[in-house]
Amino acid sequence: GVFIMSDPITLYKLLVLYMMNRVSFPLTAAQISDFILTREYTNFLTLQQVIRELTDTGLVDARTVRNRTQLLLTKDGKQTLDFFSQQISASIRQEIDEYLKENEMELRNEVSILADYYKSTSGEYEAHLKAKEGNVTLVDLIISVPVEETAAAICDNWQKKNQEIYQYLIEQLF
Repeated sequence: GVFIMSDPITLYKLLVLYMMNRVSFPLTAAQISDFILTREYTNFLTLQQVIRELTDTGLVDARTVRNRTQLLLTKDGKQTLDFFSQQISASIRQEIDEYLKENEMELRNEVSILADYYKSTSGEYEAHLKAKEGNVTLVDLIISVPVEETAAAICDNWQKKNQEIYQYLIEQLF
């Protein structure tokens, strides 16, 4: 028979892990919410709790990129999923697979403009800017600056103006 988990929170966690395991790119909390809430599996607050518990227990890494929280499956998350994935009904697994297949390009494109900065060994701040289309990297740029605020501003501006900047580079370089 079908094994129904006594704890729905556990099932929602598995759904989130399953979704993340089916794609080769990070999903945002908003993208996962969109799928789960549209199908009315659970409500927004419960889902927030689920995502918080997944990150607190180290099954998922959350990183904020331009006001969006990207979620990445950790090794522990993958192991947990491998162990329990049979507890997700086949019909729900199929529903997730179909949703991801239909929306893959859209989901992937949302995470295709990447901007992050970090302090380098030299003490400078390096803004790492990237634009990807599918699996193709269009631009991959590192800009070193002395001040953290400048690096953060560069990342913000890349989010807002990447198309114009890319266009400019193409016009100047080709």
